[in-house]
Amino acid sequence: MRSERALRIAVRLVGLIYLCLLYPLYRDLAHSRWLLVMQNEVDPMFLSWFIALGPFLLLAARKPSSHRLLIAFAGWQALAHAAVMSIQTVQAWEHGVHRNFVDVFIYIIIGGTLLTLLSATREQSAAASRASA
Repeated sequence: MRSERALRIAVRLVGLIYLCLLYPLYRDLAHSRWLLVMQNEVDPMFLSWFIALGPFLLLAARKPSSHRLLIAFAGWQALAHAAVMSIQTVQAWEHGVHRNFVDVFIYIIIGGTLLTLLSATREQSAAASRASA
């Protein structure tokens, strides 16, 4: 049950972090900052994706065993995002634009944590099923 509790905490934390992205989204959209200052039209779209996932993760945290597919999706999605961001960071450096890897590491940690804890709870529930049979 420890891994189930750890998974609940991790899923709830990621859901809250994703919801907290509402403020940067508001900041980007206010006065067309994303276009006029940042000159980056994709930031609000990415933020809206994570913000939309946040409430569903908070709901899934109540009973992770019933929402394994959603949690797995969130984990793999974070790893896919990290992979794309790492390629973009390398390309930015090749073109003389400084960009750091902080967001890449953050999403690797999020995805890896969710998938590792999800796997541990699956193994734990399978062992409990075998023991009761």
